[in-house]
Amino acid sequence: MANLNKVMLIGNLTRDPDLKYTPGNQAVCEIGLAVNRKYRTKDGEDREETTFVDCEAWGKQAEVIKQYMAKGRPIFIEGRLKLDTWEDKNGGGKRSKMRVVIEDFQFLGGGQGGGGERVVTDESGGSAPRGRGRATAAAGGRSGPHTDVPDEDIPF
Repeated sequence: MANLNKVMLIGNLTRDPDLKYTPGNQAVCEIGLAVNRKYRTKDGEDREETTFVDCEAWGKQAEVIKQYMAKGRPIFIEGRLKLDTWEDKNGGGKRSKMRVVIEDFQFLGGGQGGGGERVVTDESGGSAPRGRGRATAAAGGRSGPHTDVPDEDIPF
């Protein structure tokens, strides 16, 4: 049987990105995302619910998110679910937390670094904003093929 682990979210950052480095000097950035859903009840009452999602980006993506994003800014992310488990330090038993590992992203909205700005990461690890589109930085420091797509070919 085939498996699929794919998440696509649009939301606003709940806090400024938190960039850290592992002992192996690998960048990791943690962000909180608030995703809103508006709906109407059976009685015709408009309601809104917010889901808070913890996300992490690795490598050059982590550094780019830290550089261009801030609390309240909108972002589109694609990624995968990851379940972290650990033992509570106070002897409280096993703990777990579901998070999204960012594999691709796009800045949304206006202002500095916004406007659907794409960040392209080249093989040397350098990055530069390049107009509208999808981010092509590889997760976890991996580098893969990427193609510049004309703006009119992007469906969103």
